[in-house]
Amino acid sequence: MPRGDKSKYTDKQERKADHIAEGYEKRGVSEKEAERRAWATVNKDDGGGKQPGGSGRGKNTGHPAAKTGGRKGGDASSARSKADRSAAAKKGWETRRRKANG
Repeated sequence: MPRGDKSKYTDKQERKADHIAEGYEKRGVSEKEAERRAWATVNKDDGGGKQPGGSGRGKNTGHPAAKTGGRKGGDASSARSKADRSAAAKKGWETRRRKANG
């Protein structure tokens, strides 16, 4: 099987990769790089291609790569005091307002 061949992937895995790639493209990543990252994420989640109808059919693939996002930012900000978080939010808001007005 040549490199890059996607024949072993299920329809669900292909939909998953399309959805992930779409998200990257929305954030300004090139189409080729978004595609590469999307398939890397599917491989990380599911452990590679799975023949449809084979053993493991109907088993939940899970979303391990999607679990990190929410925790990463939360730990850092929860360690700061309420005053610090509030000050950072105000500073961010001022920056966004200033940049929007040019």
